[in-house]
Amino acid sequence: MTVEAVGAIVAGVFAGSLALLAFGGDSIIELASSVAVVNHLSTEKKGEGCDEKTARAEQATLVLLFILIPVIGLGTAYAYLTGIEPETSLLGILIAIGALVIMPVLWFEKRRIGKNAKCFPIAVDATESATCFLMSSALLVGLAVNFLWRLWWVDYVATAVILLFLVREARESFHNYRADRQRSMF
Repeated sequence: MTVEAVGAIVAGVFAGSLALLAFGGDSIIELASSVAVVNHLSTEKKGEGCDEKTARAEQATLVLLFILIPVIGLGTAYAYLTGIEPETSLLGILIAIGALVIMPVLWFEKRRIGKNAKCFPIAVDATESATCFLMSSALLVGLAVNFLWRLWWVDYVATAVILLFLVREARESFHNYRADRQRSMF
């Protein structure tokens, strides 16, 4: 995921592609979520339960996710209104293809492990992998259309689709976080 995040952000900066930047930003949030899950598992193994450090990591992940939405939305609106035309990005296409191959495997494995272990944080992390798979599909279509037919505005359409997935992921993560907090209180 680190390669995906850095690659998407670097490719997005060079191509001026907000869709790639949005995808890279979400990848950073997925990394933060994975750190929270690993921390949760390490405290569970020690018999400590969900400690304050895990709760802070989960809260930070949620805050980052909610901050990413207006940043991408306002950036997209500004870029569109000022006439910025994203360039094509072969690196971005390769990153999107890689995510399309890897994310379904992570999604199903995390979901299976979370269900078998009855571990809520892993199940939530599986949802993020599913969202990443859907976002990488939108990203690939947008980048491929721009690459093949030089229709730069499709990058904005892809960014809008990615934003919709981010909003859905943020809402779902918030509701899951609240439910998890309520369960841990009892």
